[in-house]
Amino acid sequence: MTPRTPSDRSSDSSSQPELPTASLPVPAPAAEAAARTGAGAGAGTSAGKKGKKPARRKASQTAPAPAASPAPAGATTASAAAKKPGARTAPRPRVEPGGGRRVRAARPLGDGDRERLLSGSHHDPHGLLGAHPVSNGVVFRTLRPYARAVTVVTEGPEVRATLNDDGDGFFSGVLPLRAVPSYTLRIRYSDATQELDELEVRDPYGFLPALGDVDLHLIGEGRHEELWKALGARVMTHQGVAGTRFTVWAPNARGVRIAGDFNYWDGTSLPMRSLGSTGVWELFVPGVGEGALYKFDITRPDGSHTLRADPMARRAEVPPATASIVTESHHVWHDEEWLAHRADRPVHEAPFSVYEVHLPSWRPGLTYRQLASQLPAYVKDLGFTHVELMPIAEHPFGGSWGYQVTGFYAPTSRMGTPDDFRYLVDSLHRAGIGVLVDWVPAHFPKDEWALAQFDGRPLYEHSDPQRAEHPDWGTLEFDYGRKEVRNFLVSNAVYWCEEFHVDGLRVDAVASMLYLDYSREEGQWTPNEHGGRENPDAVAFLQEMNATVYRRCPGAVTIAEESTAWNGVTRATHHVGPDGFGGLGFGLKWNMGWMHDSLDYVSKEPVHRKYHHGEMTFSMVYAYSENYVLPISHDEVVHGKRALVSKMPGDWWQQRANERAYLGFMWAHPGKQLLFMGQEFAQGAEWSEGHGPDWWLLDPSYEAEADHRGVRDLVRDLNAVYGATPALWQRDTVPEGFAWVDGDAGEDNVFAFLRFDADGSPLLAVSHFSPVVRHQYRLGVPEEFAAWTEVLNTDAARYGGGDVLNADPLKPEAVAAHGRPVSVQLTLPPLATVWLRPV
Repeated sequence: MTPRTPSDRSSDSSSQPELPTASLPVPAPAAEAAARTGAGAGAGTSAGKKGKKPARRKASQTAPAPAASPAPAGATTASAAAKKPGARTAPRPRVEPGGGRRVRAARPLGDGDRERLLSGSHHDPHGLLGAHPVSNGVVFRTLRPYARAVTVVTEGPEVRATLNDDGDGFFSGVLPLRAVPSYTLRIRYSDATQELDELEVRDPYGFLPALGDVDLHLIGEGRHEELWKALGARVMTHQGVAGTRFTVWAPNARGVRIAGDFNYWDGTSLPMRSLGSTGVWELFVPGVGEGALYKFDITRPDGSHTLRADPMARRAEVPPATASIVTESHHVWHDEEWLAHRADRPVHEAPFSVYEVHLPSWRPGLTYRQLASQLPAYVKDLGFTHVELMPIAEHPFGGSWGYQVTGFYAPTSRMGTPDDFRYLVDSLHRAGIGVLVDWVPAHFPKDEWALAQFDGRPLYEHSDPQRAEHPDWGTLEFDYGRKEVRNFLVSNAVYWCEEFHVDGLRVDAVASMLYLDYSREEGQWTPNEHGGRENPDAVAFLQEMNATVYRRCPGAVTIAEESTAWNGVTRATHHVGPDGFGGLGFGLKWNMGWMHDSLDYVSKEPVHRKYHHGEMTFSMVYAYSENYVLPISHDEVVHGKRALVSKMPGDWWQQRANERAYLGFMWAHPGKQLLFMGQEFAQGAEWSEGHGPDWWLLDPSYEAEADHRGVRDLVRDLNAVYGATPALWQRDTVPEGFAWVDGDAGEDNVFAFLRFDADGSPLLAVSHFSPVVRHQYRLGVPEEFAAWTEVLNTDAARYGGGDVLNADPLKPEAVAAHGRPVSVQLTLPPLATVWLRPV
């Protein structure tokens, strides 16, 4: 294993010792760089360009000695052992006939087998390489390009025998042994005696498959719910030897080899074996451990090669490098209490207020662990119950939101290791904050080192070009009808919930999955078998994913970003609707209609709002058709849409007043809340990946700091009152939790409604979107309460408002209004929302 600097290692790497390398061919720095960045993916091997392979010597030729290279960490070198101070002289080993230099010649490999091994297209290298009993002993054969000599060293009693050089990197010989012994290979790469001229390794081809039959059966059935434990790179002890098991699903490949920093990115010496009809390839490589970089060198059906990152990699290099990294978790969790109580009550009957965060830009330059010292405290202070992290999975372009994922099982390495991310989640849980992550199963990018045509043919994407290509994003859509692909995604959802303890998944772009004609014109899509536009494969996948997550991860929630009126997004999967489909099984759904309508309303000048009054009330027509989240998300603050406060009309005072009134309306409206970072303190600029939120607006030295601090303080108080008022969240999803007081006051730009908890206790919310004060404004109220008191007013001076308040309790009068026998008169501040409750 090539030594790495501390910055390349996991922050917990001290707990994992370096292990001996598996092989050491001639260094190829240019090829290594190309392999790690994904360049030259169509090359025949990473050691050469455009399919050219490095020259190999025939049996009669003498290869030049390679330059001395740094010894792989943990490798045993003969010369180094001899020079250890105080080392005892080893006893002279017993040597079989041949003087320890040559053994009896093995039967030559057939030309076909030899060529397939060299070209990386052999399905069963273990049948030819390694040690095998023959009629006159045991034949040893290894493929070690660039080696000068290979010696077999057996254990108990020790026998050393130098194998015959068969050319092209093959070494073989027959020893007169009765059974296959335990042995190592001592490999010499130089004619001269040098410090690092030899290393001793276990033979990768001396092991049985390290993947069990049950795993293979579940993979073949597409039902392996812990797929990350079966595929990818897994550090383990196999047959008493420490190493790493590599497995990959590539059913169309003619062959697969492993290339990495432990073999200078030339996979010739490490061909994998095919495990039957499952399409899985496997190889256990002794001595390779955590921190090793690797890719799969895949021989396509046409014989060309492609170097690919591991689809199941649980850690990746920091982009633009693209290699996968062998990793294991050493994090010790401290969130037992959080997990124990997470499922105490259903999410739709609990307070649920979400702060949406793009981690790389929230505080640019911070690592996961540094974020853990700041983000939980900030979110807790503002009273949000959850954070929603925009895509955490590895993606190529750091300046993006992260929705074009290339490493579905790897948290992005830009901010640290997977265990560092676990530490952040753990810290949020210990602060009492739930963690949601953005999950993107709708599509993936075409990068040539990732999933696209992974083994030379459409594999993760659909084979029908009309169903494979996403017209809007230039990406590829998953083939949800293929059981192995569906398994890859379902297992991935479980992986984030179980391995990282996340409390929910916000599923991106659900509508693009559900409709075959999404963003496609006539002739650009193929109807389903019934002639319809629905994608039954995607429906089945989403149902399976949701059912699996809810079964395995109690208390977790799935949230759909679904922008159409698909029936039953949050309905149970077994409940068949009028469209013939069962519910999709999500816990919550973003209310995109409410978001668009309400933002359109508040963007209008107050004098024109009466003509758009219905845009604020229409959401209650369908409010209970699904379990909704009200999202003011990242999508609304980029690409010229402007930040929330900048959408508002009027001068600076009116803009802030409009935002405060809108937030008060939003927090009182049925549904959960989500607010994107920066909007909590009325940032006026759109989001930028370069600097994130404009934190300087809260600097006391800034002259308008109080304006922004006032909005932030309002958000804090909204969350505090919200969390303490069950009427605002306990009956979000049933009609009994809401009643209009006055939904028709369009001339006044007023919306007044009651919210009720499970015991019938109400909260009265009144939003006024005109820039005038309205005195003695009469509203009908329930008659059983003696008085009403103001619990929140967005016009309060501490929020930056004009401080037009209802300071005294309001006593009902026997004056009928709005269909009720009693009413109260209150003062409505300009551009403000007022909350009142009975006393």
